Amino acid sequence: MDAFLSYMILLGLLPLSVYIVSFIGKRRSGDTSLPPGTNGWPMLGENMEFALLGPQKFVKDRMQKYSHDVFQTSLLGEKMAIFCGAQGNKFLFMNENKLLTSWWPQSMKKALLFPEFVESNLKEVSALKRSFHHDILKPEALKQYIPVMDELARQHLDQEWIPNAVLKVVPLAKKYTFDLACKLFLSVVEPQNIKRLSDPFTLVTNGMFSVPLDFPGTAYNGAIKGGKMVREELMKIIKKRRQELSECKESEGRDLLSKMLLVTDEDGQLLSEMEISNNIIGLLVASFETTSSAVTSVMNYLAELPHIYEEVLKEQMEIANTKGPNELLTWEDIEKMKYSWTVARESLRLMPPAQGAFRETTSEFTYAGFTIPKGWKTFWTVHSSHKNPKYFPDPEKFDPSRFEGSGPAPYTFVPFGGGPRMCPGKEYARLEVLVFMHNVVRRFKLEKDIPNEKIVYYASPTPVHGLPIRLHPHET
Repeated sequence: MDAFLSYMILLGLLPLSVYIVSFIGKRRSGDTSLPPGTNGWPMLGENMEFALLGPQKFVKDRMQKYSHDVFQTSLLGEKMAIFCGAQGNKFLFMNENKLLTSWWPQSMKKALLFPEFVESNLKEVSALKRSFHHDILKPEALKQYIPVMDELARQHLDQEWIPNAVLKVVPLAKKYTFDLACKLFLSVVEPQNIKRLSDPFTLVTNGMFSVPLDFPGTAYNGAIKGGKMVREELMKIIKKRRQELSECKESEGRDLLSKMLLVTDEDGQLLSEMEISNNIIGLLVASFETTSSAVTSVMNYLAELPHIYEEVLKEQMEIANTKGPNELLTWEDIEKMKYSWTVARESLRLMPPAQGAFRETTSEFTYAGFTIPKGWKTFWTVHSSHKNPKYFPDPEKFDPSRFEGSGPAPYTFVPFGGGPRMCPGKEYARLEVLVFMHNVVRRFKLEKDIPNEKIVYYASPTPVHGLPIRLHPHET
């Protein structure tokens, strides 16, 4: 979630257009020590350009015009320094909790969290990461999740893929990853109960990076409404589970929620229901958007590149042939998927689910000869390194061999961020993607129904038509 896509939805910007005036805001007058760049239009900043161009072109154009190290802009109403390239990534990652602290846009906090939590110091997020690391990301826990992932993937393909000759990957990837998260985190498995969470989450993810204008028709307004519905549903689940625990009707530790209900802080106090809800919302958002985007990216390239697909199929069939017809995948099977993981990583390089992350400066500092004032927001971006020929020759070419051996240079491949706030769900996402790849390729050959489908940027890079794929089931 911390490395989630950091830009706004165009719908949330449109109502501001009535305020646009005909001059551009430039750098702070007389202060040439600031990074080069522009503040864009008054009130709007460069929000419109970011939304229209997409993060990759926005950053590339300004790197060429202003600086390959760092440039300034104005996004979401904030003065912002965009750090570029591997050195920019390294600087921000290495100075986490020294010169920088976490910062979330107001729209994201208001949509996702309880109102009384919005102005807090995000202490709950720290609790989230501790519980996440200690409870569901340790190797013993991950090994237990693999059969569950495999079983649900099989059910998903039977119910959603088999009946269709052509299907849209984007909504189905979201359904699979969200269903899995609900099962592993909350033990929610009934379709109607999952739907009560997933429907409002669509509103949340469509508006959590929008300009915070709270009136009907804006993405921000929709995100707040969706967040309210999600929180209400989660609170019902949490209260019921807490009661079951107190009455000894619930087995301890069967899912993340049960574990979190037993977690205590440094003072020995249990987490409040509000804190637990906020933590779980963060996990569900990541599962709903970024993980499903990763699955979509992989499916896109498997359908587009037959020679890559054939190599993945070969590896996955070698694994499948060692197992009985109903035998589920294990940790040892995942460890054999070495080529498949290079394919997944190259997919994430070219179509990363998260575009970077925001931070806030806690003190003034100098970088690349420029002064970054205290209180400014910063942003690191995947595209300034992922698509940089300095780090990845012929960067638009799909080449999994980039990840063989020692792989890319440090700080160049950063789909999960880096430093103390590297995405805690990195390994979880790896398992989920590989399990899904295994089940898809051993059952279908894929063909893109729209060969050159345009990619647009909402809460993550999204094929404009939902990535329609034509399925060719293997003969049995």
